Amino acid sequence: MILSISGVVLLGVIAFLFFRKDGLKASHALVCALFGFYLAGTAIAPSIKAGGASLAGLLGGLRF
Repeated sequence: MILSISGVVLLGVIAFLFFRKDGLKASHALVCALFGFYLAGTAIAPSIKAGGASLAGLLGGLRF
């Protein structure tokens, strides 16, 4: 659950930065949000979630 919330916050911050700095229009952000919302209800959603968890585990295991 913590990973999901932090991922949502991270993606929200990235979308906000794109909106403010790179000229992302509000309509584009709305379309992306709706796409994510509807994608979460499809059969591929568990695979996407597992891939995100795997990526987070990989990034969390990196040592600098």
